[in-house]
Amino acid sequence: MSEQLACMVTDLEPGSAMDVELTLASGADTPIAVVRSDDGDFYAIGGMCTHGEVPLGEGDVEGCFIECWAHGSRFDARTGVPDELPAVTPVSTYPVRIDGERVLVDIDNPKS
Repeated sequence: MSEQLACMVTDLEPGSAMDVELTLASGADTPIAVVRSDDGDFYAIGGMCTHGEVPLGEGDVEGCFIECWAHGSRFDARTGVPDELPAVTPVSTYPVRIDGERVLVDIDNPKS
């Protein structure tokens, strides 16, 4: 597989995120968080907090960071790197392309 439809541009206001399930080339489904930064850019990251297996798409977005609602870990949606404890392990990041109104994510070729 390559790019998959994750959501529509209009599904996310700037400064918000959502959980989606996409399918790997192996056929397995995997959780992804689609993040729309405050400035309107889209990012796709691994959907589960690496500290407590909590869905990141339910977290708060500030700038390019998403905060896990359960324990407060923050991840940079551009790099996947946490900048707030208790998480210390990054989440994966994935290429995103906007095609008209469609937000496409390539989960088979992670950036990190």
